[in-house]
Amino acid sequence: MNPAEEDIAHAVDGEIGLVSPKDFHSSTPFEFQGGQKISEFTLRYETYGTLNAARDNVVLVAHALTGDHHCAGVHSLNDRKTGWWNSMIGPGKPIDTNRFFVLCANCIGGCQGSTGPKSVNPDTGKPYNLSFPFVTVRDMVKSQKILLDSLGIRELYAAIGGSMGGMQVLQWAIEYPEYVRRIIPMATTWRQNAQAMAFDEVGRQAIMQDPEWDEGNYDENKGPNVGLAIARMMAHITYLSDRSMNRKFGRKRQDGDSNRYSFDIEFEVESYLKHQALSFINRFDANTYLYFTRALGYFDLASAYGSLDKAFQNLKCRALSVGFTTDWLFPPSQNREIVLAMLRQGVEASYSELDIDLGHDSFLIESEELFNLVRDFLNN
Repeated sequence: MNPAEEDIAHAVDGEIGLVSPKDFHSSTPFEFQGGQKISEFTLRYETYGTLNAARDNVVLVAHALTGDHHCAGVHSLNDRKTGWWNSMIGPGKPIDTNRFFVLCANCIGGCQGSTGPKSVNPDTGKPYNLSFPFVTVRDMVKSQKILLDSLGIRELYAAIGGSMGGMQVLQWAIEYPEYVRRIIPMATTWRQNAQAMAFDEVGRQAIMQDPEWDEGNYDENKGPNVGLAIARMMAHITYLSDRSMNRKFGRKRQDGDSNRYSFDIEFEVESYLKHQALSFINRFDANTYLYFTRALGYFDLASAYGSLDKAFQNLKCRALSVGFTTDWLFPPSQNREIVLAMLRQGVEASYSELDIDLGHDSFLIESEELFNLVRDFLNN
């Protein structure tokens, strides 16, 4: 590490600094919930903090639909963009890396270094594309467990995540009750309602109707970017709230000219959505978007285990579920239902509802109220 990199890594108090992703490769065949197999797989992940001698200070962070393994720190002098939960993770922060060993893996089926649809199938020498098996939240958790086993980790001090990450957290507690001591699912649900599933289907159709999609066999450098951009714009609207969008954009025009008429970008909210779309298509794979949104739809704890109560009957962890008043994608009522079902099964569970006006994405922002909840739950 050169002196400049040392400055990034150590100069700023409270920051993790320079981090590097790692790749875990399994040469053992992996069987998906649907019965299909792949002969090997890779998970890309990052870790922060130090694993203690007892290997019992591990906090697993699970990412949301369009997230990845990079949730804290920076990658290099030339890429100083911090991870997506940098405000939550680090020395002295709510997930305190002075105390905890934090791990976040890009989910199987992903497109940021983990094996997914755009990966090369070693059995054919060609990309999997739509021959990749359908992925479920249970598959994501199963592959993460294999990774943790390879690191000699025998238990999780806590698992935490929002949205699709919250689904993974719930699945962790159900699948491995003896392994998980605490869970913090946020802005999540035990199954999507029809409205959320409908939004995902419109996004998938935008991708699949793009001529460049080519039944999933698109060239890596020439994919269904128009369809993916539209899917991202529509989905991003569901991550926000009416209050936050009015506060941030209102009806403000780009140049202040209210007398111009055109179909170009006129309003600031339109420019914002276009920016979100362009940045997204440069980092995310269209087929992964199809697979992950399908995984969200397939997630239904009541159907999988007979009822929501039965899903939680063997839990041995403590739980804190956090909902947000302005989240209309996975509304607070769905987060409360999780805790009520746990309480009926004798689980030590609590629920907190925060009035933060950024909608579904509220779990990602800097909020002292949220930070204190997480810090207190992990320290108690």
